Amino acid sequence: MGTESTSRASRGTVLLVNPNSNTRTTAMMAELAREALAPQRLDVVGLTAADGPAMIIDPESLAASAAHVRTAVLEYLAGPDGGAVAAVIVSAIGDPGREALELELSDRGVAVLGIGQGSIHQASRGGRRFGMATSTPLLADSLAALVGSHGKSEAFSGVRLTASEPLVLAADPEQQYRELAAAVGDSTTLDGADAVIIAGGPLSETARRLAETTSAEIIQPIPSACALLLERLGAVAA
Repeated sequence: MGTESTSRASRGTVLLVNPNSNTRTTAMMAELAREALAPQRLDVVGLTAADGPAMIIDPESLAASAAHVRTAVLEYLAGPDGGAVAAVIVSAIGDPGREALELELSDRGVAVLGIGQGSIHQASRGGRRFGMATSTPLLADSLAALVGSHGKSEAFSGVRLTASEPLVLAADPEQQYRELAAAVGDSTTLDGADAVIIAGGPLSETARRLAETTSAEIIQPIPSACALLLERLGAVAA
């Protein structure tokens, strides 16, 4: 398990767990979470699942990553700073292991949320119609099932995919941006989505760029999960 942190766990810590083994992705996602949570005096520690896949691209790797998430969190909680942990954010769009971990940690008072959960919560506000844009075609059914698990299937316009495979786009940020922008356009124009989730933790930098450069209502996974967390912790009005 890798650990990435820029501050001591002294004010209340949020663990952001990356089920992928890419530490650069962990650092990027943790920094986005810090921007949202630092004003509420919450520190963020990024954890990388050392045994996880380089990227979750299919249902098998999504299911297997739940165990890696649990191991990373429990190892940290057993360490010297474990008592300061207020919450855990599972930072993969499919929220692997979130429900089981939430149940396991309920008696410790540790909140457990997922970026998929946070995105769906944000995207469906006010009953609006929403879709997803992603680069992982093999996860489309899993993402639709996640929406259903939160009772939002009727508002869901579906998943729109990039033309290229996820590993190709991971190596080319400009192509990733262009193809996700096209998928967002299809989601809004063809499917009638009022908001579009950029469905993937590793896509977070592109999600931010799309939010800044397109007219569509872009739902960014990391900020959405942080907003839901603050609601749960009572730091902002629900």
